[in-house]
Amino acid sequence: MTTLEEAAFAGDETAFAALAGQYRRELHVHCYRMLGSYDEAEDAVQDTFLRAWRARDSYDGRTYFRAWLYKIATNICLDVVRRPTARDLVWLQPYPDRLLDEIAPSHDRPDVVAVDRETIELTFLIALQSLPARQRAALIARDVLGWSAAETAGLLDTSVAAANSALQRARVTMQQRLPARRSDWNAPQSTAEEREVLARFIDAHQRCDAAAAIAIAAEDLRISMPPDRLSFDGLTACLPLFERGLGPNRDGEWRLVPTSANRLPAAASYLLRPGDTVWRAFKLDVLRVHDGKIAEIMTFGYSRFPAFGLPDRLTP
Repeated sequence: MTTLEEAAFAGDETAFAALAGQYRRELHVHCYRMLGSYDEAEDAVQDTFLRAWRARDSYDGRTYFRAWLYKIATNICLDVVRRPTARDLVWLQPYPDRLLDEIAPSHDRPDVVAVDRETIELTFLIALQSLPARQRAALIARDVLGWSAAETAGLLDTSVAAANSALQRARVTMQQRLPARRSDWNAPQSTAEEREVLARFIDAHQRCDAAAAIAIAAEDLRISMPPDRLSFDGLTACLPLFERGLGPNRDGEWRLVPTSANRLPAAASYLLRPGDTVWRAFKLDVLRVHDGKIAEIMTFGYSRFPAFGLPDRLTP
């Protein structure tokens, strides 16, 4: 054990908090993948640290501390998923890139896995949430964290054969649910093309130019609005939304702030209603861009603005 670990497991609460705190962000992302909810992931991490502190006497030092925390966190997430009041895909929440950027391999922690688009993109997460809990955990351990079959079996308290079986079933389901263009997701950050489309998206909204917004939309555009089950498929079905938001009968004037979520370009929208003096937080649009067009818009409420470092209002 290191000196910090020795102090932590000797009962030094401050040392334990410092030791566990090194893994807070990556554990949060792990729980977010398992649960699809930023808020539930936060609760799961807090519970992980509490359980780890209470169970510190059971830690024998032979298991890597990081792996021990992951096992506790995974079991907590499995319990959440199995609750009778089953959570739904509608609880999917966006994750700020500025927080994802806190996770990176370093000289001191070379085992940390960088958070790439392929493993955090919203479409991937939606498909992931469709898996049974143990299959989900097995896939994350093997294909996201890069753990071995033996390590994954230990994580799930099962045999290597059972862990491999869960992994294979999970991979088949994911292949069926993920779009063929998944190979386009390997860019670690937004591309120049995506930034250009985002800039045009923002400009069209701030000028309330519905035609300009429509011009950068793909014919197979899909718009969804979690946590509502409402979705619109195809540009024709989406046209009334552009008219409602940008046409003459709109609710007010728009100001948009560029940001990014789940390694995708995003725009935070603020609305200035007639008679008001400030633009107030309204929604967050996360864009998926393909071939220079917007292929998908996932629209979320403004409750996540603080996590993105965004204010709740803008002044003229």
